[in-house]
Amino acid sequence: MNRSTTALLAALEALIVVAIGVGIALVPLTVLWATHFELAVDWSVFWNAAADVWLLGNGVDLTVQLPAALATAFALPGAEAPFVLSIALLGFTVLAVTLGVRTGIRASETPHPIIGVLAAIASYGVFTTLIAVSSGNSVVTASRPQAIVLPTLIYAAGVLVGVLGVFGRGVFERGELARSELARGLPTTDATSRSAKEPAAARNVGRVAGLGRRIRERYFDLPDTARQAIAESLRGGAAAAVAIVGVAALAVAVLILANFATIIGLYEAVQAGVMGGITLTVVQLALLPNLVIWAVSWLIGLGFAVGVGTGVSPVGTSLGAVPGLPIFGALPQSAPPGGFLWLLVPVLISFFTALLIRRRSDKAGRPAPTLTGQLSAGGGIGLVAGLLLGLAAWASAGAMGPGRLADVGPNPVLVGVLAAVEIGIAACLGMIAGSRVAASASSAASTSSAASTSSVTVDPK
Repeated sequence: MNRSTTALLAALEALIVVAIGVGIALVPLTVLWATHFELAVDWSVFWNAAADVWLLGNGVDLTVQLPAALATAFALPGAEAPFVLSIALLGFTVLAVTLGVRTGIRASETPHPIIGVLAAIASYGVFTTLIAVSSGNSVVTASRPQAIVLPTLIYAAGVLVGVLGVFGRGVFERGELARSELARGLPTTDATSRSAKEPAAARNVGRVAGLGRRIRERYFDLPDTARQAIAESLRGGAAAAVAIVGVAALAVAVLILANFATIIGLYEAVQAGVMGGITLTVVQLALLPNLVIWAVSWLIGLGFAVGVGTGVSPVGTSLGAVPGLPIFGALPQSAPPGGFLWLLVPVLISFFTALLIRRRSDKAGRPAPTLTGQLSAGGGIGLVAGLLLGLAAWASAGAMGPGRLADVGPNPVLVGVLAAVEIGIAACLGMIAGSRVAASASSAASTSSAASTSSVTVDPK
């Protein structure tokens, strides 16, 4: 595969990713245009709507100026003045990052990975610019600089994650191979033989990053205890954050099922018709990741706002008028039984995550860390998880309308700080408990071995 073919395939893949994202909103809107409006309305109205939804899902702020009659019909304070929609529909963001990771992995498997990565990102930027230039009207206006930059950055982040994932495996394999050879007193394998042992993707990505060798050398030059603490912090923090998000997703699913009748009643009240209901459902599906992150903030103990002066937390719920989306019928109307006992969920998840990380390190034959090493790893788990959850909370919050709806979602700084404290303390306890369990098991094994040896008798014959 030559350079031109690699670049064309990467550009085609970027085009497909953009088409999937915009098409999710455009297809039902186009069907609505053909069936309900019978082609009587200019199709550009629906194109603008689909492009605005996609841009909003990629973090682009939209400025809305409602006509006077429509603002009066909504009866929302502040609707007559221009207002900003800044809450990202994270479903589109997750889709772009996921497909970007796939693009990065595929680019790293080509003979010209640099060209593949650059062509994919540049093409995505061109397509995003075309969408931003071709959309917009007097009612909804996207921030043009954000529309050009943010979607491209989100996709590029996914591409780089895919590339670095393959590259990281190659770096780790090379470092572990060199360490094992040195430990056995063998000369380290030269570059040619190492390259032969690595998969093609790892060799290609190794060509991409000239910094790889220096990163590997600096990392493996660290003391064993430092490298172990770093690895456990990254692995444990990511695992704890993912587990908490998983529990939050389960809680959101249970709330939706428990309040299904209320949600259906809100659908009927909207009277959007079949295709309008499908379009509304697409928007709500894109908003589901936001609700999951809000549930994470709730489990941590902070809760979230659905407008200025409102709050949904384990202590209680105070809601006023909420945005007119049927999915908000699943919001709890009061504090659940147990209140702050729900805070034990992230604490227990963090404790057992650290416990499993510690036991896995013991089974791998790594040296038992000191108390300082255990606390460092536990604190690192809290910092990593707090950073991840704080960033997720920041991405899930924003303005959903005029007036009091300008503040919707959790406070990202408080979520990150409180999550780091809760998870860090629980992880420190889990690391200490895991080390003690391992020490007890080792002592019991030694005692059993000694007893077996002393019971052996010699036959006098």
